[in-house]
Amino acid sequence: MTSSDRPRQKKPSPSPRGVSALRAPVYRIIDPVARLLVRMGIHPNAITVAGFLVTVAGALLYSRDHVRTAGFAILLGGLCDVFDGRVARLSGLASKFGSFFDSTLDRISEIAMYIGLMTLYNAYRLEFVDIWMIYALALALGGSLMVSYTRAKAESLGFDCSVGLMQRGERILLLGFGSLLFGLSWNGRVLSGIIVLVALLTNFTAIHRIVWVYRRGSGVPLDNGGATAGKG
Repeated sequence: MTSSDRPRQKKPSPSPRGVSALRAPVYRIIDPVARLLVRMGIHPNAITVAGFLVTVAGALLYSRDHVRTAGFAILLGGLCDVFDGRVARLSGLASKFGSFFDSTLDRISEIAMYIGLMTLYNAYRLEFVDIWMIYALALALGGSLMVSYTRAKAESLGFDCSVGLMQRGERILLLGFGSLLFGLSWNGRVLSGIIVLVALLTNFTAIHRIVWVYRRGSGVPLDNGGATAGKG
């Protein structure tokens, strides 16, 4: 048997890192509440919608300069995002549509959050440094969407691409806690620093995932012969 005839060994999935590594202990804490929601007949899609609405409310609060309250709303929306998936699994109601619906609303709510922050900086002061913060927010938004897209596209090609520093959980915690704890203290410098950090790390994470897939997928033919190559 030649080396080309040998079955290719599947590489193990990357170990969870960052907030994802805390999933098991978090589930142990929230499972009693999740089971209560299941007994109450709360549908996981209803929790998804509630989290979406709370996050959009946080975006509106950013635009109104209520930064600390916005941070609390962002964290609450993120908590709903944890509960909807757990309730779906415990109730047996997990479905492909539910996963798609959850991911889609996550992207829309995150776009709304960054637009709310852009409105905050646009109205806060019209100084040169704040104009640059709008560009930083645009980079953070683009990087966040690319982190999600690179994983989704990699998974559609058969790769479990969950590597990287700045996944959705990390973004929500950084921006949510940063807003809640500091607001616009010290002339907004802490919040600005967090946004710049998110902008840098999200784009780094997207590039990291591109390189990760390149190392595993370069030269590997598509299953369908390339009919969907490059399609979104």
